[in-house]
Amino acid sequence: MRVIAGQAKGRKLRPVPGNVTRPITDRVKEALFNILGERVLDAHVLDLFAGTGSVGIEALSRGARRAVFVEQDGRALRTIRENLQATRLRERADIVAGDVFDYLARLEPEQKFDIIYVAPPQYKGLWARTLRSLDRRLPLAPQGVIIVQIFPKEYEPQSLTHLELTEQRRYGSTLLCFYELKDELVSP
Repeated sequence: MRVIAGQAKGRKLRPVPGNVTRPITDRVKEALFNILGERVLDAHVLDLFAGTGSVGIEALSRGARRAVFVEQDGRALRTIRENLQATRLRERADIVAGDVFDYLARLEPEQKFDIIYVAPPQYKGLWARTLRSLDRRLPLAPQGVIIVQIFPKEYEPQSLTHLELTEQRRYGSTLLCFYELKDELVSP
């Protein structure tokens, strides 16, 4: 696991000890950032269930303005801190130690993110619960995107008020689902 491009290109990232997380593979991460392209520049990124911090760190390395990492596991939190130090990207990062749903409930209405990445533990329904919470709270900027990383068999259509599925990409045992604001909610 490494940083693929940008300021910290080539830096190795430490894994979380034990089987606490399921980190994104370099192949999937590279595909994701190829899809995101220029959207990353100056973006405010929210990395939920952050694990190693790999996605938020990649975004920072590629020019994101700021990244917020939300994680509750102590080993993962230590790993995120170490990875941010190793990549020298700590000054543009905020680490939130705690539950994703508590964090989302406390967000101020004006707080918006351009990219929100959701990669919860598998087979617990947390991805759908998180997506519904994001749909209610709407911390997504008008031109923003939410990406959910799940195992393909976990996917089921969601009934959402403000968000819509715009794209899906499958890479082996990883499915990336892209959600954006419905057209009527995006100001011209």
